[in-house]
Order: sequence, then C-alpha cells, then structure tokens
Amino acid sequence: MYSQSDNLNRLLEQHEQSERAVSALVADYPDGASTGEHAHARAQLLYAISGVMVVRSATGHWVVPPTRAVWLQPNVVHEVRMCGPVQMRTVFVASDAHDELPRSSCVVSVAPLLRELIVAACKVPLNYPEDSRDDRLMLLLLDELRTTSTLPLHLPLPAHPGIGKVCQLLMEDPADGQATERWARLAGMTTRTFQRTFMRETGVTFGQWRQQVRLLAALERLARGERIIDVAFDSGYSSQSAFTAMFRRQFGVPPSAFYE
Repeated sequence: MYSQSDNLNRLLEQHEQSERAVSALVADYPDGASTGEHAHARAQLLYAISGVMVVRSATGHWVVPPTRAVWLQPNVVHEVRMCGPVQMRTVFVASDAHDELPRSSCVVSVAPLLRELIVAACKVPLNYPEDSRDDRLMLLLLDELRTTSTLPLHLPLPAHPGIGKVCQLLMEDPADGQATERWARLAGMTTRTFQRTFMRETGVTFGQWRQQVRLLAALERLARGERIIDVAFDSGYSSQSAFTAMFRRQFGVPPSAFYE
C-alpha cells in the first residue's frame, strides 16, 4: 500500500474545512499504489490526467481511464488502486453546492473543456475571493459537470452474503463460465431465488453482471498494455472478434481505441 505523505494528509484536511464550496488538489501515485480505504465529508470528483484508477467501495467497483472521472458521494468509504503511474486530480464539492449533480456514485465522461477546467482548478488557491475569476472558474466547472453523461463502468456489489461470495469468486476469476445453477447452489439457493435475489441486490441480472465483471477486468489488463487477443481468451470469449463486438456494444468503441 502506498502511504500518503503527511503534507498530502494536511492538504486533504484543509480542503474538507475550506470556506469555499469547490476546491481542487494534485496527488500523483506510482504504479500499483493504493490510497487505502478512506472517506471524505465532501463529494469528490476523481480524475487522472494519465494512468488508470480502479476505485472500490462496499457498493461498487469502477475502472476509470483518463477520458473518464468517478463521482463519489460524501462519506463513501473507498479505495483507489493505480494501474500505471497516475497523475490524479481531485475536485471536492460541498454538499450544498452539488444540486443537479449525480445523486449516486458513478463514472462520468470528461470532455476537453471539463478536463481543462479540472486542471485549471488545481492551480486555484484554496480560499479564493468570492466573485473573482477563480470563483467563476469553479462555478463553470460545476456547470460542465452537470451536463456530462454517466457511463457503464460500474460494477454494483451486493450486501447479501451468499450473493457476495459468488461475486467475489467471479471477480477473482471472471472467465469462470460455470452455469447459473452451480452459482445458485454455492449461494445456498434455488436458481429462481438466486436470480431474483441477485437482481434485487445489484439492479442487474446475473448474466449482465457477469458480462460487466469480465469487461472491467479486461479494461484493467488493457491499461497495463496486454494484448487484446490474450485478454479476450482469458476473459472467457471464444475469439478476439467476439470480445471486440461485446466491447464495442458496451463502450461504443473497440478495445484498441478505448484509451486513445
């Protein structure tokens, strides 16, 4: 685990206590680093100008490339793990300032203007004057964030212990293609009860969840520069073309173009 410096911890405390509704800071991490589990009293927009972040919480798992950011609600306990060296840029938003922003933690698209606003916000002093250029820059950042779209890079996690055991095993081995009936028995349920409980716990079907866990695991491996054909077969697909077709349906682009 990567240990944050005392200086960074002090900065985080200052941002939590800032008089301003929006603030931003810089934190860079080496490949493989982890922030450890933590939470913030303010909502948080996590963005990496380079590298890929894997964000985990009790209720979800997100893979976040440089064209995306993750929006975390206040007080969400989470951990961020780095795939490659990560140049992280974080925007904190006070609870009374994020009306019309996402009401749940999610991944959002980062258009060029939003990217530049995030980078510029990191250069703004913590307690900038009201009605100043810096203040207007922060307000524009919020306006852009309100118009951005959410993206299907979220893996919901269940609270049910039996369903959770199944999910954990599949996250460890996404290519495991055993039948739903086998997973239901492992969870101590009939197949019908398993499918109904899985939908209630996660909001998606078991088949949809299993597809998503494979795609997110594939994103992590692609971020490390692994070959698409190797990732496809190891993810349980019969061919690279089948994997590419599924990837394009989910994300709108082929695997080769996702990180461009």
